[in-house]
Amino acid sequence: MAAPLGDVRFAYQPLFNLHTGGIVAVEALARPTARTVHDVFRDAGRAGRLVETDISLAASAIRAAAEHETLLPLHVNLLAITAAGPPEVIDPVIDALRDTGRRARDIVLELGGPFGRVPRGGLIEGLAMLRRAGFRIALDGLGDADTPLSLLAETNPELLKVDRGVISGLPDEPGCTALLESLIRLAEGIGAQLAAVGVETDAQLATLRRLGVHLAQGNLLTQPSRRPLTTVSIPPAATELADPDATLPGRRNAGPRVSDFLHPATMLRADATSEEVRSVLANQPMVSSVVLVDEESRPRWTLDRNRFLLAVTGPYGHALHAKRDAARLADRPHLVRTDTTALELLDTLAGVERNRINDDVVVVDEAFHCLGVVRVTDVVRGIAEMKVEEAAALNPLTRLPGSDQVGQEIERRIAAGEIFAVGWLDIDGFKTVNDSAGFAAGDDLIRTIGRGLTDAAATLSSVRVGHVGGDDFLFVTGLDDLVPLANALLDTPRSAGGLAVSLSLATLVCASGSVTGYREVSRLLAPLKQHAKALRGSSWVLGRPGSDRVDVLRGTRGPDVPPRQPARRNAAVEHR
Repeated sequence: MAAPLGDVRFAYQPLFNLHTGGIVAVEALARPTARTVHDVFRDAGRAGRLVETDISLAASAIRAAAEHETLLPLHVNLLAITAAGPPEVIDPVIDALRDTGRRARDIVLELGGPFGRVPRGGLIEGLAMLRRAGFRIALDGLGDADTPLSLLAETNPELLKVDRGVISGLPDEPGCTALLESLIRLAEGIGAQLAAVGVETDAQLATLRRLGVHLAQGNLLTQPSRRPLTTVSIPPAATELADPDATLPGRRNAGPRVSDFLHPATMLRADATSEEVRSVLANQPMVSSVVLVDEESRPRWTLDRNRFLLAVTGPYGHALHAKRDAARLADRPHLVRTDTTALELLDTLAGVERNRINDDVVVVDEAFHCLGVVRVTDVVRGIAEMKVEEAAALNPLTRLPGSDQVGQEIERRIAAGEIFAVGWLDIDGFKTVNDSAGFAAGDDLIRTIGRGLTDAAATLSSVRVGHVGGDDFLFVTGLDDLVPLANALLDTPRSAGGLAVSLSLATLVCASGSVTGYREVSRLLAPLKQHAKALRGSSWVLGRPGSDRVDVLRGTRGPDVPPRQPARRNAAVEHR
C-alpha cells in the first residue's frame, strides 16, 4: 500500500434528528496519529494507489466500529473515483461486513470529491452496483466541493450533506442562506433527506430549524469521540422552533413527512430467539422496539419492548420462551412509505387495536426494505408544534395565514417552473371607512372580504390566500382561476356603515424563470398597486415582469392617471 494505515484510528460523530433530539446514525472519521487524512491520500495518490487506500480505510472503519457493537447505521466516507471503479474494488468492504456480521443496508457510503476527473458513466454505473449490493448512498460536501448537481438527478441519493462552508455562513451571509434554501427544495424534489454538517453555534442551529432542516451534525451538538455515542440526545430546547412566525421555504402544505421523525431500527433476523431479543433490549435501554427482518431487510414482525419484556420476564417466561423464536411473541408491523405525511400516519393508526396504538411504525422504501422506525409520540408532538405555528401565523381578524405562507407557495411555484399570478387586494379609502363608520364596521368589512377569499380558495384548486395585515390581502393562483377569482372579489357590492366601498386589485403574471423569488414579486407588485389605487371605482390592473405595460382591466382613469395601452378583457390569461 502506498502509505501504511496502522497509525489510523477512527473517531465517531453522531448525526442528530432535530425533530426528535435523538441520534439517527454515526459517521466514522479517520484520525491518523502523526499526519492528516489529506496526507494519507496525497501519499497514496503519488504512489498510484489512491483507490486501494480509500477502500482500505472504508473497510477499516467498518471493522473498527464493530468493536463497539453499535446497532446504529454507520456512515463511511468514499471517494468518487473509488465508486467509479470496477465491481471488485468494493470487495474489501464486503469482506469487512461478512467478518463483522453487519449488513450492507446498515452502511451509508458518503461519496466525496473530487468529481472533476471521474468519468460520469463509470460513476453512475458504480453507484448502481453499490445500491444493488444493499448500500445506501449520500453525497457529501454539497455547496462547497465540486459535486455536480446534475449527478443528484441521475443517481437519486438517499441523503445530501451540506458542506460546513455553507453552514458557517449562517445566519449572517444571505448567499449561504439562499443556497441552503435552494438545496432544501432540491432535496425535497428528488425525495432525499438533507443534513447540515459542521454546526458550531446556536445561531446556526436556530437558522437550520427555521428553514426546516431536520438532520444535523457538528461540534455544537457533540464532538467526535473514540466510542460511538448511542444514548446521548440534544436538549429539547434545541428541537423547538425559536420563532413560530418564521418562514419555512421548503415546508409542504400537508405538513411534515414521517421520514422527518425517523429513528434507526433495531433489526434482527426473523428467526432470532427470544433470548437474543432480550439481550439486545437489556443492552440498549433507549430501544423501544425490535424489527424482525428477512435476508433482504424486509420487515416481517415487530416486538414492542414493554409487551415483550413483560412476557419473557414474568413467571416461567424465560423457561417458556428463551430458546424459542421471538416471532411467537411478535406482531405484524405497521408499515408506511417514506412519502407518508404525519397526518396520514395518524389516520392509518386510527383503525388499529387499542393496545397497539403507540407501537413504533416501520418506514420502508419502494422495495419494502426497512429504513427505520417512527415513534407515534414524536409524530403527535411534531403535528402539535405545526398546528401551534400555523395558529400563531393566522390573522386574528380573518383567520387567514400571513404573507409568509403565500411567500412559501410562490417560492414553491417558482422552483417548479410553473406559470402563476400573484394578486394584491386593497380596500379603497379604508381610513375613511374607519373614521366615518367606526372601526367595528371596518373590522366587519375586512372579515367579509376574508371570508370571500376563503370561499374562493375552497372552490378554485390553484388559489392560495393570505392576509398581509390591515386592509391588504395577497393571493397566488394559476392562470385558469385568475379571472373567476377576480370576478368573485370585484363583482360583489360591498359597503360598511352605509358607505359604498370599492376595491383595488393589482396582479402580476409570472412565467417560468421570469422572477427569482418572493421578494422580487413583492417589489414588482408595488407600482402596480399604486396604479390600481389611482383608478376610480373597483379597479384591476395587470402587469408582467420585464414589461412596462400595465393592462387596465377594471376601473376608470382619474384626471391624474396617464393613459395606458388598451387591454382586452381576456388579457388576464394572455401570457407573452
